[in-house]
Amino acid sequence: MATVSVPPVLTSPREDAILLYRAFKGFVCDTAAVINILAHRNASQRALIQQEYKSMYSSDLTERLSSELSGDVKRAVILWMYDPAARDASIVQQALCGGSINLKATTEVLCSRTPSQIQNLRQLCYSMFKCYLDHAIELEASGDHQKLLLAYINALRPEGPEVNRSVVENDAKALYKAGEKKFGTDEKTFIHIFSERSRAHLAAVSTTYHNIYDRELGKAIKKETSGHFAYGLLTILRCAENPGMYFAKVLHKAMKGLGTDNSTLIRVIVTRAEIDMQYIKSEYHNKYGKTLNDAVHSETSSHYRAFLLALLGPNHH
Repeated sequence: MATVSVPPVLTSPREDAILLYRAFKGFVCDTAAVINILAHRNASQRALIQQEYKSMYSSDLTERLSSELSGDVKRAVILWMYDPAARDASIVQQALCGGSINLKATTEVLCSRTPSQIQNLRQLCYSMFKCYLDHAIELEASGDHQKLLLAYINALRPEGPEVNRSVVENDAKALYKAGEKKFGTDEKTFIHIFSERSRAHLAAVSTTYHNIYDRELGKAIKKETSGHFAYGLLTILRCAENPGMYFAKVLHKAMKGLGTDNSTLIRVIVTRAEIDMQYIKSEYHNKYGKTLNDAVHSETSSHYRAFLLALLGPNHH
């Protein structure tokens, strides 16, 4: 459920390239014109515009955008120009191999993606940035968090909706035994089940856990584990149960209190706009009583605000 609105009568990629070139030509960049075009083109259209721009002006559009824009709007637009797999690779590369290590962002991206998305991301991390994902995780993460990420990116989980009820029940019991039932926690069991099972399976485990023990698996994780390890397990679990709600909470947290965590705002809005933003918006509104558009509007300004709001689409209650 994407939110990117493509205009009913579309200019050709060639015309878009010409309009962008004109927007760059003035004394200052016409940022509004740039946003007006790029925020309303889907992934394949953006790729065609980049090809046209290259063939007409012998220069790279993303590099040109990088030199014309600045600040948060630049970061958001540049990220938007990548296709989804390259975008994920660029986020993870910056968070793991870049200057400022961000284990939370790394964990959020890796633990919310499907096995096939992870394989693509991993190949691109290497081919685009010479960042070897496993090695970077070994270097920057530690303890159970490191073990979970390595297991999660290497396990070949099924992606279908099929669920084996007896395995589900065994897993629910094993997790209870490994966590709430014992003194201390058997992290190995959590890592094994959370990295090897499909989303459909984990969602069923969560329901079964609640049915058998009248307790919530998410609460058990919060009680039994901590830090980035807990964050990874919870991300895997929440994205199995309801990814829309998971990302609504991440966005709410980024805007809560004083100041705004713009890198999280950009990362989530840009990466989810063409996937499930409608669901995220509806979960956000149900949980927090205001629209995501209104929240973003009050936390951002200028061209940056205009770009994010364009990606979010119309402000429905």
